[in-house]
Amino acid sequence: MKPHEIRALSFASADDAEELARAELYGLLARLWFAPPDAALLQQFRVAVTEAPEAGGFLEAPWQALVAAMRATTPEAAAAEFDALFGGVGKPEVFVYGSFYLAGFLNEKPLAALRGDLAALGLARDETRGETEDHIAGVFEVMRFLIAGDDIAVCNLEQQRRFFRAHVQTWVERLCDAVEAHPQALLWRPIGALTRAFVQVEAQGFDLLEL
Repeated sequence: MKPHEIRALSFASADDAEELARAELYGLLARLWFAPPDAALLQQFRVAVTEAPEAGGFLEAPWQALVAAMRATTPEAAAAEFDALFGGVGKPEVFVYGSFYLAGFLNEKPLAALRGDLAALGLARDETRGETEDHIAGVFEVMRFLIAGDDIAVCNLEQQRRFFRAHVQTWVERLCDAVEAHPQALLWRPIGALTRAFVQVEAQGFDLLEL
């Protein structure tokens, strides 16, 4: 799908813009899983608040760990780690595609199902990105769109719930397991930890909708 621009870090308080905070955190995580942070993003973290981007203690510790890790790294070190984990020639150390975790192979039935759901939402792959739609950054950008988009017929809690249940909750924590267990993961270990915590918070929120 076509990505939205990643805006500067500016998390709104939960009492006046909780949905904006959710959308921005999805956007930030999509950015960090898609490419290593550059100097501009690292600079934002050097002045970022250390409080969690959403109210509640569950995200506080992983957020603070991410802020500390981003402040401690450099663009060069982050790029080298990203390439070691997710790049290289041939099979990467860690896969970031849903089909791998759901079917054991890339470009399998889960990707076809995702494409069908994206088409139903009126979304299409951005051909310039070079990644299939089941890349974690792609599904997080879809969640961001469903939260922050203007078309209420598409961008609503029910569509968020359906997409999250089918294409995020089913596999993202397994990716976090793989990253956190990898000995070369320094910066991406706290990225994985925050991702896991946020997915768990989202799952609990959608559970409440079904009560």
